[in-house]
Amino acid sequence: MRKVLFGGLFYLIFQINICAQINQPHPHVSGGLNLGYSSGFGIQGNLTITDFALDFPLAIRLGLGYTMVDPGNPVEARVIFINDATNGVPEESGRFWDFKMDFLYPIKIFNLKKAFLFAGPRYSLFSGDFNFIDGNEFFTISSDQWGIGAGAEAGFLLSPKFDFVLTTGFDYYFSGMIEEHDTSYGPDGEIISGRRDYIYNDADKAINQPKFIIKAMMGFSYHFYVLVYS
Repeated sequence: MRKVLFGGLFYLIFQINICAQINQPHPHVSGGLNLGYSSGFGIQGNLTITDFALDFPLAIRLGLGYTMVDPGNPVEARVIFINDATNGVPEESGRFWDFKMDFLYPIKIFNLKKAFLFAGPRYSLFSGDFNFIDGNEFFTISSDQWGIGAGAEAGFLLSPKFDFVLTTGFDYYFSGMIEEHDTSYGPDGEIISGRRDYIYNDADKAINQPKFIIKAMMGFSYHFYVLVYS
């Protein structure tokens, strides 16, 4: 009788453990790297977690991107932010970092086994360098902005661990403060050490901070492992 009781108890514990594992989420983690167009040449890395909650249909993705862009009109930027000098040959370079969090929803289209719609918030850090050669003038214009974005993605199986990925979408960034070391123009009308009668619209026109960004990228996704909750 004792053997039967212990045997029954062991079987019950085993079945409870199996049921607990079945009823627990088993998140899948994957990382991706994409290259392509994002208002300039861009590179983007991301980390995606799927199946992290029972009966929750959406995946979550965190991403970090870097894009090289035309920073704007150097002559207008100099007049609006610095001084009225006209000497020197202008050279400029610009870039922005963008941080994003997306919610991904799986869809069925064109018999694709992996296709998603996604949307979520965005945050960007823009900076543009302006150098007037032989003009003894160098300055940097910067801004940071919040935004929203959406798009679609398709994945094509290369191996159990690797997918080839195509993604397209758009981001929209809200107006943000445009700053140089001493001078700033804000979308709410706040101006710090502004020059002449220039206002935010003048600075915004001269500087190509992110606004409406169209993206078309391709890359790879690697499936790491499955997290199991204890």
